[in-house]
Amino acid sequence: MTTLWKRFKYTINADLHNAFDKKEQENPIAMLNQYVREAEKQTEQTGKWIERQSQLKGQLEKELLEAQEMLAKRTTQMDLARQTSEGELIDFAQAEVAAYANRKDVLQASILRTTEELFGLEQKYEEMKHKVKDMKVRQLQLMGKENVTRAHHQMDKMLQPESSKNADKRLVAFDEMEQYIERLGQRIEKQHDVSSMERRLEMLEKKEEPKQEIV
Repeated sequence: MTTLWKRFKYTINADLHNAFDKKEQENPIAMLNQYVREAEKQTEQTGKWIERQSQLKGQLEKELLEAQEMLAKRTTQMDLARQTSEGELIDFAQAEVAAYANRKDVLQASILRTTEELFGLEQKYEEMKHKVKDMKVRQLQLMGKENVTRAHHQMDKMLQPESSKNADKRLVAFDEMEQYIERLGQRIEKQHDVSSMERRLEMLEKKEEPKQEIV
């Protein structure tokens, strides 16, 4: 029986949580809050990708610098090899020069493309940040509007109870409270009258006591 009751209790709790979650989802401000959180998360992730892209661009530029240095070095060595008339050495130097020249061209094209892509990403990233900021401003506006609406509703219930659905109940409650205060006041006045009469009787007794002693 206890296990069955626990299962029933857990089921009820789960249903309540689902109902609250659904209610929260229907709340436009709650939905906006969730949307802002998701937008902030996506923007943060985009920022990391842009940072990574910038690092890759830096690595490509480093590779280009190295390729240019080696191309210059192998070009000088090729000129020296031609002066010696050693065929194998000349062939090796020429192959090296061609490899580094080709690598330099590939890296330059890649850096140009990466730079353009990075610029496009940075532009969109700035747009995303502005969008998130605009959503936060809208979020504050809606929260302020909701707060004012709740405040007006609460004040209207107090200042204009007749316009509320529970006006009759509140009027009955005020009437009952008024009647209670009236009864309480009458009881206090009655007790005061009784106490006053008792004090007057006591004073009479004190006045009569000396006369009785003289007799």
